[in-house]
Amino acid sequence: MIDEWSLLTRMAIAVACGAAIGFERNQRQKEAGMRTHIMVTLGATIIVLVSKYGFLDVAGDPGINVDVSRMASNIVTGVSFLGAGVIFLRGAFVKGLTTAAGIWTTAGIGCAIGAGMYVIGISATVMIIIIQIILHLLIPGPENTPTIDITMKMMRNSVAMESLKEKFKKENVVIMSTGITANSDGSMQVEMVVRMSKKISFEKILSILESDEQITEFSLQA
Repeated sequence: MIDEWSLLTRMAIAVACGAAIGFERNQRQKEAGMRTHIMVTLGATIIVLVSKYGFLDVAGDPGINVDVSRMASNIVTGVSFLGAGVIFLRGAFVKGLTTAAGIWTTAGIGCAIGAGMYVIGISATVMIIIIQIILHLLIPGPENTPTIDITMKMMRNSVAMESLKEKFKKENVVIMSTGITANSDGSMQVEMVVRMSKKISFEKILSILESDEQITEFSLQA
C-alpha cells in the first residue's frame, strides 16, 4: 500500500516551492504571481503522483501495459500553452518571456518533487530565486523598466511632436511606438508607448505633459 501521507508531504513541499518563486514574482508585479506558481507546482506534482502511483492496482495484470511517464510527459506541453498566455508584444518589445520560462521551470520543479526528488526540486527553487534577484540587480535589461501608455490630444504640427520628443529624450524616456490620428478641429490624437528610465518617476512624466502648452488633453496608463 502507498503511504498517502508521504505523498501529501510532497504536495506540501511543492506548494512551498511554488509560493517562494511566486512571492519573488509578486514583489516585482509580474503577470504570474504566487497563486499561479503554487497551482503550477501543485498541479505538476499531482499529475506525477497519479502517473507514478495511480495505476499500481492494475499494473502487471494480463493485457495491461502501464507507462508511468505518459501523463507526466504531457505536463511539458500543457504548461507551454499556459506560458504562452503571458507573452505579449508591446511596442517594439516582447514582454513576459522570463515569466513564461519561470512557469515552465516551476512545472519541472513540481515534477521533480512529485517523483520524490526533493533535493533537486528544492535546490532548483533556490536557484531560480537567486537568479531572478541577482540578474535583475546586476543586468537591468529593458524588461526591468516600466512602460506607460499615453493618449493625448495636441496641436497638429511637427513642432509640438518634436518638442515633446526632446523633453522625453532629455529624461532618458524611450518612445517605443507612436500612433497619430488627425482630428477635424485641427488637433491630433496621439497614442504613445514609452519606456521609463529608473531615474525618472511617474510624477515627472505627468509634469512634462502638464507643462506642455501644445497638449490640451492626456491620459496615462501604467
